[in-house]
Amino acid sequence: MKKFKLTSFSLVVALTATSVVGCSSASGGSKSAGSTDTPKAAAQTDAAKKEPAKFSIVYPTTVSTGYHTRVPDLNKDKWVLKLEQLTNTDMNISVMEDSKYGVMFASNSIPDVVGSIGGPGSKSMSGSVENGVFMPLDDLLKQYGPNLLKSIPKSAWDTVSYNGKIYGIPEFLSNPSRRATFIRTDLLEKTGLPVPKTVDDFLNVLRAFKKIGVETPYQMRENFKYADVILGAYDVLPYKDQFELVNGQVVPKFFDVENMEKALTTYKTMYDEGLISKEFATISSTDYTKSIDAAKPGIWSQNASGLPGFRTKAAQAVPGAKIDIIASPKGPEGKGGYFYYSPVIRTFFINNSVKPDTAAGIVKFFDWMLTPEAETFFTFGIEGDNYTKDAAGKINYKFPVTKEDIEEEGFRSGTLWAVHDSTYNKPRLELNDDGKATLKAFDDVLANEGLSGIGFYPDLSTFSKYPDLAAPQPDVGPKLIVDHMIKMIYGKEPISDWPKVIEEYKAKGGNEIIKEATDRWNQKQGAIMIDKK
Repeated sequence: MKKFKLTSFSLVVALTATSVVGCSSASGGSKSAGSTDTPKAAAQTDAAKKEPAKFSIVYPTTVSTGYHTRVPDLNKDKWVLKLEQLTNTDMNISVMEDSKYGVMFASNSIPDVVGSIGGPGSKSMSGSVENGVFMPLDDLLKQYGPNLLKSIPKSAWDTVSYNGKIYGIPEFLSNPSRRATFIRTDLLEKTGLPVPKTVDDFLNVLRAFKKIGVETPYQMRENFKYADVILGAYDVLPYKDQFELVNGQVVPKFFDVENMEKALTTYKTMYDEGLISKEFATISSTDYTKSIDAAKPGIWSQNASGLPGFRTKAAQAVPGAKIDIIASPKGPEGKGGYFYYSPVIRTFFINNSVKPDTAAGIVKFFDWMLTPEAETFFTFGIEGDNYTKDAAGKINYKFPVTKEDIEEEGFRSGTLWAVHDSTYNKPRLELNDDGKATLKAFDDVLANEGLSGIGFYPDLSTFSKYPDLAAPQPDVGPKLIVDHMIKMIYGKEPISDWPKVIEEYKAKGGNEIIKEATDRWNQKQGAIMIDKK
């Protein structure tokens, strides 16, 4: 175990945490200085190479339900046992909500491998990388991770680096453009209008939807989460990775007064004309999902990978409903789409107390995950049980139907598949027409839109000092900014007062945020341009 102390945890938390995670680093044998290359010694060496790599690992999750919670002992789960067989490993596996990692770190009982949502600077990691809990991996990757080094983009490696060294192995995105604009094509056909291309076109389609009786022309959601298509058109998304360099300073994009006022004016038009719900500021994620599942909206924003599910549910709710992904409306500068995601989804760190031979086995374990064999296992499961192959080698997959089976598939292809390109699962999508349509949308639409920006990994320290000025989630703006946006759309504040909002932001700590952001950008300290490179 790696022992360390973090001052952010109280003694009470530390005392109550000792039973959370119990694990130990596996020890491996090494050739002694006096050994010789005799046949017997060679045989012993070969046998040692076949010994499984033993290590403990915690996979991160953001939910407290699902398949992993129904399995009495994950170490005896069929998917874990099969994974161990395929990788010659012996794992002590657990799944934990990353929000509870503070208790794990406070306990001083840390697994050999710790996975986190995001990179080294994520809140759940509690400064552990900076405190030396995990080992740098550069040399191990050069020796044991050829697939990792070949497949993972530089932007992802940069995100999991600290002080010039790689500290984690990332689950990554080769295409950071993941969100899309969805439309009920059958409703658009009823209006007789073409697919909207500009913001003005977009408004006209929404007006036409309302005229033909569509209950929700555009689906909003609280905090503008998945409801930011107009902010994207004017390139003023108020998110943590949406800073930009202006006149030598790194500032949030909402400092662009002209375009921010145009975006707010557009939203206010949508509100005033009944093109969005009058309760747009309080629509929960649950109500948002129910509305889409019931095929009520004419247009909405979501992750492109959801297209097959949206089509299935819409057809069940409204026979004849047709859904497609279209190019997001462009603003006057020709920009459009949504923010580029961080290139890292999850990161896996190796405890600094792990012995060298075990660390090598762990890197090999992750390196295998980028092989064709791994892709088939995680995507389709076990041949004969979950899929068959015809004479030509084509896979016939038994798609899960029940909630339990879907969650089990998610555990295998999502949770356990620690390191891979999470942009989409191409082999699975290629099996049916809806999946092929999703791939086409990624290639033809999402590849041509999206908004780059500067992000910070680890986060700016001033974010924690001024929480109302920091984005609480990657796709939610600071509370101070969102509150003013809502008031202006409701008409409680004039949109022309946006310069005053910026001055308020600066006065309440924003100047310190800007200074730190600019310094880190100039000094190249974890300041990363999030784009498609």
